[in-house]
Amino acid sequence: MYVKSPIPRKKARIEIIPLIDIMFFLLASFMMVSLSQVHMKGIKVNLPSGVSGQTQTKREYISVSVDKDGHYFFDKDEVADEELMNRLRKVHESAPEAKVFVRGDRDSVHLNVTHALDIIRSAGFYKISFEIRSESLKGVPGPPH
Repeated sequence: MYVKSPIPRKKARIEIIPLIDIMFFLLASFMMVSLSQVHMKGIKVNLPSGVSGQTQTKREYISVSVDKDGHYFFDKDEVADEELMNRLRKVHESAPEAKVFVRGDRDSVHLNVTHALDIIRSAGFYKISFEIRSESLKGVPGPPH
């Protein structure tokens, strides 16, 4: 004979909603950490600031820098005009769609930055961006915008 218990019997349930919340939190945390890890390729220059700057991803790019004395740098290597042109042409042969980021020092003469731009265009690159420091981040060390 089967006697029914006065205590209602419930089946065990696994709630998945708290698990989903935790997974979304972990995903967002890892994304924020990975975005804050920016690899700097160029030399350190005193970038001019601007209001309309947007943060760009810098996975595959070339950095051309001009310091305040008018010296040119390919990534972190100081190069002369001819060497800069040769390196840019070699990169253009292997990756014609690569982006070029121009980093001009705030105290550099406009002619030097314009000359660097002319060399980059002569090498065949047309995806060129100028790096500036955003006004909202002025005085805060970190990646350029």
